Parts: sequence; C-alpha cells; structure tokens
Amino acid sequence: MEKATIDDLDNWMGPSAVKRPLGTALGTEHMSMRFYELDPGESTAFGYHAHENQEEVFYVVDGTLTFETEDGDVAVEEGEAIRFAAGEFQRSRNDTDGRVRTLGIGAPADAGELTLLRECPECGERTDQEIDSVDDGAALVTLCVDCGAETGRFT
Repeated sequence: MEKATIDDLDNWMGPSAVKRPLGTALGTEHMSMRFYELDPGESTAFGYHAHENQEEVFYVVDGTLTFETEDGDVAVEEGEAIRFAAGEFQRSRNDTDGRVRTLGIGAPADAGELTLLRECPECGERTDQEIDSVDDGAALVTLCVDCGAETGRFT
C-alpha cells in the first residue's frame, strides 16, 4: 500500500499552474495519474494530441473543463468524467474565470508515441510538434517539426 498527499508532491513544469505526479508518488506500474489545477486559459496538455497506446480519463474535481475533440467541444463539469480511447485526439482548456481542478488517469503507463499538434504562426496551420527543454531546464517549448518555429513556452 502507498499513500500520498497531493499538496506535498513536486509541481511539474507544463501548460497548467499545477501538475503533480500522483502515480509516481504512489508507485503505480500500469497507469499514470496526475493532479492538475488550471488557471483561466490553461490546459492539461501542450496541444491537441493523441497517445498511441494510452486511454485517458479525466475526472473534474472543481470547476468546468472544456475538451476540444474530433466531434467538437465537450464541457465536463464538477463531478463528471470523460474518457478518450488510445489514438483519439483531444485537448483540455479552462474557459472559465475560475480555477479548475482535475485528476487525469492514463493506462497503460507507457503511452507510446505522442502525436502533438499546435498552430504554427510561420506555417499558418496546425502542424506536428515536439517538446524540448530550454534555458538550462527553466522552460519547456513546443517546436514545429516542419519549420522549427517555437509555438509555445511553458515555465
């Protein structure tokens, strides 16, 4: 048995104010678990994406989280959950004026290849992206695979 207190966990750099590795703290082997707190405009993800091998479930603890999906936007409110199959594209965002708290669970833990798409200002369209660490680890950036342009910066 393992037990963890979310507030005691390190905060991981990313597109949300808070991203805490709950699964790592609990020693989960077959699934990943992360706790997020999103300020207005923030996301749990670096962009519109799909995991090759991993299905994901998000449970909204507080607030409303909107997901961009292949079928359009879907709002998930406090006390609701949403599931995405492996290979299914999605991206969350906090479209509200308040903070959103959510738990993300993915299985299996090895998500396989990530397909990540973001708007590239240089290419003028949504393109494949890669994530890289810069400034001696002080920030993460998303880079367009086609032209190398920086499309996002996360500290």
